[in-house]
Amino acid sequence: MSRLALVCYSLLMYLLRPVLLLLFVWRSRADAAYRQRFLERFALQPIPVQLQGGLLVHAVSMGEVVAAIPLIEALLRDYPALPLTVTCTTPTGSARIRQHFASYLQTGRVYHCYLPFDTPGANRRLLQKLAPQLILLLETELWPNLLRTASRHQVPVLLVNARLSRRSARGYRRFAWLVKPMLQQLTAILAQDDATAIRFNVLAGCQHSAVPLASRAGNLKYDMRIAPDLVTRAEALRADWGARPVLVAGSTHAGEDEIILSAFAQIRQHQPDLLLILVPRHPDRFDSVARLIEAQGLNYVRRSRDSQIVADTAVLLGDSMGELMLWYQVADLVFIGGSLIPHGGHNPLEAMCLAKPVLSGPHVFNFAQAYQLLSQQDAVRWAADAEALSQQVLQLLAAPAECQQLAAAGLQLYLQQGGATARILAQVAQLAMATPAVLPGELRWSAPQLPAELQTASVFNSTYWQAQQAVTGHSVGRNTVYFVRAAGAETDWVLRHYYRGGLIGKLNRDWFAPVPVATSRGLAEFRLLLWMRQAGLPVPAPVAARYQQRGFGYSADILLERIPQSQDLYHYLQQQALTAAQWQQLGALVAQLHQAGVYHSDLNCHNILLDAAGQFWLIDFDKCARRKGQHWWPEPLARLQRSLQKELGLRTVFHFTPEHWQAFVAGYQQNIGINARIH
Repeated sequence: MSRLALVCYSLLMYLLRPVLLLLFVWRSRADAAYRQRFLERFALQPIPVQLQGGLLVHAVSMGEVVAAIPLIEALLRDYPALPLTVTCTTPTGSARIRQHFASYLQTGRVYHCYLPFDTPGANRRLLQKLAPQLILLLETELWPNLLRTASRHQVPVLLVNARLSRRSARGYRRFAWLVKPMLQQLTAILAQDDATAIRFNVLAGCQHSAVPLASRAGNLKYDMRIAPDLVTRAEALRADWGARPVLVAGSTHAGEDEIILSAFAQIRQHQPDLLLILVPRHPDRFDSVARLIEAQGLNYVRRSRDSQIVADTAVLLGDSMGELMLWYQVADLVFIGGSLIPHGGHNPLEAMCLAKPVLSGPHVFNFAQAYQLLSQQDAVRWAADAEALSQQVLQLLAAPAECQQLAAAGLQLYLQQGGATARILAQVAQLAMATPAVLPGELRWSAPQLPAELQTASVFNSTYWQAQQAVTGHSVGRNTVYFVRAAGAETDWVLRHYYRGGLIGKLNRDWFAPVPVATSRGLAEFRLLLWMRQAGLPVPAPVAARYQQRGFGYSADILLERIPQSQDLYHYLQQQALTAAQWQQLGALVAQLHQAGVYHSDLNCHNILLDAAGQFWLIDFDKCARRKGQHWWPEPLARLQRSLQKELGLRTVFHFTPEHWQAFVAGYQQNIGINARIH
């Protein structure tokens, strides 16, 4: 059903593309940016290959971009070797990205483009060009085809700073046939609050899971960083305006500006020197709001025209982009728009972090938790109509102590709720990022133990190591595997080229059909091993992997740390038997692997090592992957049992008995936590 739903959704998106393009052209009458960069809407633009293997952060528009800035800056700081792409869908969001990250964009450290329309082809092109290791989506940016494509490319996706109101959750439930499988393709959801986490878990059908999909991380907007020159710029403006009180109405909507202007007219009867800064949410409304102000007979200036504010200027129309924080900084009082009409309100955190008294209308369901906390701390003043708004403003202007107390309470609340960035970074760190290197015709991923000077050297060619006299041995099986020792390394590395097996391998030794880069043989095994090492599983540490373009397909290589003084179970059991305790230990290890969700597609006695200290290790994770659920657990166990029984029948001496297998099963079941079906 979910596949059919996705097909129907994709067909609808293809049909809607002409309509969306016409909508952009229509909106471009007010903002020319809407008719620009159309190639990006289809992911047809050229993207530098140097951006492969990095991070992708998507924030839909201005508000989400502002919220994401502390997180993006932290990612740039913590992952200096990773390219970073920031996408959005609106010109206002794009302008903010270009403004804030201008220096990074100029140096190529950050790449920016629009997220394309949510069609399979556009998403496939984007992910093929970027080959990201991780995607982070802000708030509720859930696009079924993007998530499906990321899943096929084996790219983990985190939904961060997620928010979901009760009303939106009800809407999603109507489309559960599409929403539930879409959510299950996410790696994790880091929600702004507990209520949002619960709603997402219910929608995903994992509310009773021991490890739920969604958990609370907090709101990124509590981690906003204030521009260092913000106070100076605000003071310069106030100095030009004199000692006038200033009311800012930010992010207002159609139907709301009229109420605010009516309230302003009432306030001016008692406070004629009050300056109103009116900041519409959307640029395409700037002209219509200007006409509303003119109709009220008010003297006003437009910020975009850089006109001077004089004594009889009643209104400053904030028709510029990216200056809302500046207007909040100059304010004595801040009214948060979108709340006098049933729009759901906008974020009060910008005003709170600047220690400004907050006023709001009653419709705040989009930010219910923030306003609930404000109300509990008596840090907000409510107004349902023009008369109530005028009364609240006049009361606060007449009571500076109350005004200061209101601002201080909001600031204190803001400071108490921080830390979302750190929690998101902790989740990102669990995913084990590799260091990418793009060379002509190839992409490499490397782990920290590979020295920087080797990241672009010919380390995947045996001749390179032979020239360095660094080949310490080799193993000849189906194909040759080399053991090499880099200068300064504490152990040997295993250099393995990927070959095809079976009958086709006689005709085509090492060419593979094209696949998403991250799912190629070398990079997929590298990333899985990197994650398993971080999870504490006894597997070889990956050093580096290579995806090498060959015509329409590719070839692959991997470098791994060699397990010292170890022997595989196949050779060990030809010499001596394992004790019952050792079989139980091995069973416990396989249980640990399954509990971590790691599927070993070829678990056999050749891929289990025992070292001199008596520890078991698992190797050869080619074509293996992490899986959800438990239905696949019996398969690797049956494969291991068959391999042992096969060798028992082929070898004169092979120390394996039914009692040994029962000991293995006992160790497995004692540690898996369930009675798995093992035959």
